[in-house]
Amino acid sequence: MIDLDYLEYLEGFLTDNRKENFLKVLKNRTNHFTVVVEDVFQMHNASAVMRSCEVFGVQNMNVIEQRFGKRIDKQIAMGAQKWVDITPYDSVSNCIDTLKSKGYQIIATTPHTDDCDLENFDFSKPSALCFGTEKEGLSEEIMQKADGFLKIPMVGFTESLNISVSAAIILQNLTNRLRNSDIPWQLTEAQILEKRLDWARKSIKDIKRIEARYFEEKK
Repeated sequence: MIDLDYLEYLEGFLTDNRKENFLKVLKNRTNHFTVVVEDVFQMHNASAVMRSCEVFGVQNMNVIEQRFGKRIDKQIAMGAQKWVDITPYDSVSNCIDTLKSKGYQIIATTPHTDDCDLENFDFSKPSALCFGTEKEGLSEEIMQKADGFLKIPMVGFTESLNISVSAAIILQNLTNRLRNSDIPWQLTEAQILEKRLDWARKSIKDIKRIEARYFEEKK
């Protein structure tokens, strides 16, 4: 339960324009889709995927760091790490099991199956869109546990796209179609309040001192 008095107190340190921008952006945020990035060696690619999540309104991204364990490149993400929720996992099974328990179908993005082209993908179910390494693609474990497969139609000689390019194409297509559908894709009121509080805290430089003062006054 969000402390509304606390939220109002923190938002008092923000400009009206910033608060309005928060509400505008949150109206277009969704948890209907989430993104999974698996063991991406080039961290600027993972960071670019995060940036695409932010741009296209996907609130949550999951990073499996089973082999490389590197951090998101903040410079490439260009501030997106403040606005997108990142959940790290140390194994494929932990990530997949968690997402399935939340009601997501696991969709493996790959150019090597004929299961479903992007334009024909049924996006009505909450979906975790999985992207793999640059050279090897997704692991066999994810491919085996996937509920479905998705590919971008290509007509050239090249068999695959860079992971960050693939993610941008897929997210732009699916989020645009989602927003033009009758599916209830937006965040709940409780989720919006939670993000308003989170973003307000991340926007205030001296947040620890300000929080301490608030809670001291509440005693």
